[in-house]
Amino acid sequence: MTDFLLELRSEEIPARMQEKAREDLARLFAAELDKAGLKAAEVVSYATPRRLTLILKGLPAETATVSEETKGPRVGAPPQALEGFLRKTGLTADQLVERDGVLFAIVDKPGRATAEVLAAAIPAVIRAFPWPKSMRWGAPSLSTESPRWVRPLQGIVALFGSDVVPCEIAGVTSGAATVGHRFHHPGVITIGSADDYVEKLRACHVIVDGAERRNIIALGAKMAAQKAGLSLIEDEGLLFENAGLTEWPMPLLGRFDEAFLAVPPEVIQLTARVNQKYFVCRDSEGKLANAFVCVANIDAADGGEKIVAGNQKVLAARLSDARFFYETDLKVPLADQAGKLEKIVFHEKLGTVADKVERVAKLAEWLATEKIVPNCDPALARRAAELAKADLVTGMVGEFPELQGLMGGYYAAAQGEDPAVAAAIRDHYKPVGQGDDVPTDPVTVAVALADKLDGITQFFGVDLKPSGSKDPFALRRSALGVLAILLDNGLRFPLLRSVSQDVLDFFADRLKVQQREAGVRHDLIDAVFALGGEDDLVRLLARVKALQAFVTTEDGANLLAGYKRAANILKKEEWEAGATNPSPEPAEAALAATLDAAEPKATAAIEAEQFEDAMAALAILRAPIDAFFDQVTVNDADPAKRAARLGLLARMRDAVHKVADFAKIEG
Repeated sequence: MTDFLLELRSEEIPARMQEKAREDLARLFAAELDKAGLKAAEVVSYATPRRLTLILKGLPAETATVSEETKGPRVGAPPQALEGFLRKTGLTADQLVERDGVLFAIVDKPGRATAEVLAAAIPAVIRAFPWPKSMRWGAPSLSTESPRWVRPLQGIVALFGSDVVPCEIAGVTSGAATVGHRFHHPGVITIGSADDYVEKLRACHVIVDGAERRNIIALGAKMAAQKAGLSLIEDEGLLFENAGLTEWPMPLLGRFDEAFLAVPPEVIQLTARVNQKYFVCRDSEGKLANAFVCVANIDAADGGEKIVAGNQKVLAARLSDARFFYETDLKVPLADQAGKLEKIVFHEKLGTVADKVERVAKLAEWLATEKIVPNCDPALARRAAELAKADLVTGMVGEFPELQGLMGGYYAAAQGEDPAVAAAIRDHYKPVGQGDDVPTDPVTVAVALADKLDGITQFFGVDLKPSGSKDPFALRRSALGVLAILLDNGLRFPLLRSVSQDVLDFFADRLKVQQREAGVRHDLIDAVFALGGEDDLVRLLARVKALQAFVTTEDGANLLAGYKRAANILKKEEWEAGATNPSPEPAEAALAATLDAAEPKATAAIEAEQFEDAMAALAILRAPIDAFFDQVTVNDADPAKRAARLGLLARMRDAVHKVADFAKIEG
């Protein structure tokens, strides 16, 4: 068995593309080999800023011999049919094999040399590579048939064992030569085989394994911060990005002027992260420190002093810009900024952002006035909603859209707004996604709920609903946010007072998605919604959870079976309501008596929202309904008895329907 090495070296590959490219290279190559009947014992792939590498371990020297069988005409078929088949297969009549009166052509295809398969696979993979963005280059780029790559290809290493696999792509010929680090070892390196590739490049200051580079950065940055008495603010995305920018990563700690700490810490962190790819640090009190960690791509002779000095100057310029935006924005009251929103179109069918703000303000005020959000001052809810979008026109949010809401909160606090208003402006977008904090402060809850409900109802109102995988206005995410706010805060909100039935159905679908991870069955949510009129999601979920606990018990499972049997009979039969049986059988009378006892208890428990008690009241029906079906003939020849017994089953069904539509329950 032999190993295969492929290195595709190019100009810099964007960091965000490297991990997927590494996976795509392995996937596409495996698919090409599979066509030839080859499979590697192990597939390893690497990515650095300048190279994609694939190592296939344990390949045979050649593919296996394949026997291909082609079905031909039947024995005794017209001569023309036989002659046509022989021409197609290239065989003679005596080479055909007869089986069950049918002629077959069996051709043994000898195995191909694996190196030959690999040589054909390399250009095929390159041409099929799914880069998000790619380019043509050089003289071959004059043809639209020329290969494309993320950046111009500069070299190809293709070795099967120690032998070069010959191929040529866009004027680049395969060989055994590559280069090391751009600065530390720019000269040519000759690779012997896949076995020495990783360590030869390491010796030339190139760490090909992205995971190893990430570990070096994570540990080095943490140690640099600790050495300065600080702690690193970890950032996985930044870790991947820096590993994708370096082949020999060297974390270095630098400082910036403490005066910049007057700017909100989120601004500093975002400036350092987005513009410069720097990590930031906390001091011993957990506050943002005037320190950053940059990642160099060189082991500098001076220990990185000049690199740090250069990065400090660049960051100082960026932070100066951020401070300018912050101080300039502070000079304009948020109410004045909000006036500019009437010039920004929210949506062509829904007016301006100012129109949306007014709708949200009215709804937030109403939620507070109606006590749907308890302990919420209606005036503060309206004020917060009126200012919530004002920071969209500030310089800082124009530079960093990620800070919308957050900057409004800072500006509101600095300009003397009520703390509850400032907090609501800051957090009214929450929860943004799964795992995000759910607002609990009453004013914030009112504004966040109003903002999300307005978006959903308005877009539904102009028939711009989510469809399939398309959700351009993130309404599904907004609905999940509404559900999280309602359920986490226990808000008793009759949704049908504010939304249409199709919006309520939309919430029902999102509720099933949200509760799936909590182990709540979707069919039970359907069973409660199917009763109609249930639009209080807190009450609905309490009912569903009680129902789930009940149907998993023996009494619940048996009652469900009895219900379904009764429902099936009632579907097929007609009867007159109110019919009575003057001489009921004992099992019939027992079921009627049990219903007399269970129905009022279940009804009272449901009205008191004691759903477990309602289930317990219905549980006593289990034995009588079993006995009824065992001992009583429903379709009696006597019409009066038949009608009375059907009526009894209808009573049983209706009693169960006080809790949920059991017909919707699976099982």
